[in-house]
Amino acid sequence: MARKMLVDGELHSSAGEETHYDFDLFVIGAGSGGVRAARFSANNGAKVAICELPFHPISSEVVGGVGGTCVIRGCVPKKILVYGASFGPELEDARNFGWQLNEKIDFNWKKLLQKKTDEIVRLNGIYKRLLSNAGVKLYEGEGKISGPNEVEVTQLDGTKLHYSARHILIATGSRAQRPPIPGKELAITSDEALSLDELPKRVVVLGGGYIAVEFASIWCGMGATVDLFFRKELPLRGFDDEMRAAVARNLEGRGILLHPRTTLKELIKVEDGIKVLTDHGEELEADVVLFATGRAPNTKRLNLEAVGVEVDKTGAVKVDEYSRTNIPSIWALGDATNRMNLTPVALMEATCFAKTVFGGEPTKPDYNYVPCAVFCIPPLSVVGLSEEQAIEQAKGDVLVFTSTFNPMKNTISGRQEKTIMKLVVDAETDKVLGASMCGADAAEIMQGIAVALKCGATKAQFDSTVGIHPSAAEEFVTMRSVSRRIAAGSKPKTNL
Repeated sequence: MARKMLVDGELHSSAGEETHYDFDLFVIGAGSGGVRAARFSANNGAKVAICELPFHPISSEVVGGVGGTCVIRGCVPKKILVYGASFGPELEDARNFGWQLNEKIDFNWKKLLQKKTDEIVRLNGIYKRLLSNAGVKLYEGEGKISGPNEVEVTQLDGTKLHYSARHILIATGSRAQRPPIPGKELAITSDEALSLDELPKRVVVLGGGYIAVEFASIWCGMGATVDLFFRKELPLRGFDDEMRAAVARNLEGRGILLHPRTTLKELIKVEDGIKVLTDHGEELEADVVLFATGRAPNTKRLNLEAVGVEVDKTGAVKVDEYSRTNIPSIWALGDATNRMNLTPVALMEATCFAKTVFGGEPTKPDYNYVPCAVFCIPPLSVVGLSEEQAIEQAKGDVLVFTSTFNPMKNTISGRQEKTIMKLVVDAETDKVLGASMCGADAAEIMQGIAVALKCGATKAQFDSTVGIHPSAAEEFVTMRSVSRRIAAGSKPKTNL
């Protein structure tokens, strides 16, 4: 059966063509994006291979495993720890709902760790079966590009395998970075944080991004003392400022000690742990110091420069809107391209790649209205434009609708923690430009809101939708009064 594939920028039929390559596609990196691209390409009739380093369920030294960062050492195990950290406060809150907790609440870190490991081992097996069932050949080893159509795979025993492919796809993700401060080797990154032998009692977290606030929430929920250091006035730079302030209040309310406009100067090994020195002259001791200061594209060992693939100063692979590099036979997607570093976005890019190259349907990824969540406790979730972005981009006036309230659950438990919701609307068209929420179940609620915004929903359509009562989510369809109107041409506040 003939199939269409992209050759030198044009779609051609494979019928009657002589095969000159071992594979139609060779994927380097078996994370979410790589696995999706391999499977969908194979489903379109391509002969596909993929390589990835072997997975070790305990060690964080080898960055490998089918499933990639998200499944092995990222979103999935982290969310399991978030669930685990949430139960302690929930049990305390249960007292005012009539539950009598007569015994001291104990937490078994090693049991949760084992359950987490069991789950990622299970998922690793599922991803391998998905590849096998699609007819994709898996090679366990480190891949690099040795030519426009050549891949070299080095196995753990040093054996080098060489293969040719009509198309090569880079899907190697990103890696955690360590800031260059004295004693940096004493700190850990998110990789190691997911597999600590013992639960730390004193934790210092450096960073203000989503990984930093998530791990701060996890350890605090498990009973540790947590100090969070970040360079800005508020954590989560790039998110809506009002939501950032809400997250900061909630972190403090849960017992996390915030240190804004502060960074670490040096780490020193001492008998009882690690001495931490800040640029403000503060000193404190910790059992664990976590560096959550960003990630960089995992491309250094791919031999890209020798092959002529263009990368930017961070090492991100430069691609066009179809995920193609400057070398026509080489493509890249996911965190390795540093476009929008989210697992579902890598999946979208992979789907578009398979359609473009092997499906006969050139397709560009659409980055509009991509929702995301920060799984701090309670979580933050957003879709579309923040208030600040809307003010910068809108041609007319911007209307902002907000609702801040004490959830019903908290009025009974006595927990002093507000939920905040926001809709940002174009005053002229009535189109909802952005939505955000900080509070329980924010991510679950925002997924549905994202569908509405993707469809171009107006504020009037939100208002005409009947709410589910009693629920927090109904606030999104009952916000009738404008909190503020920002005139066209106004400058947004400086991002804190």
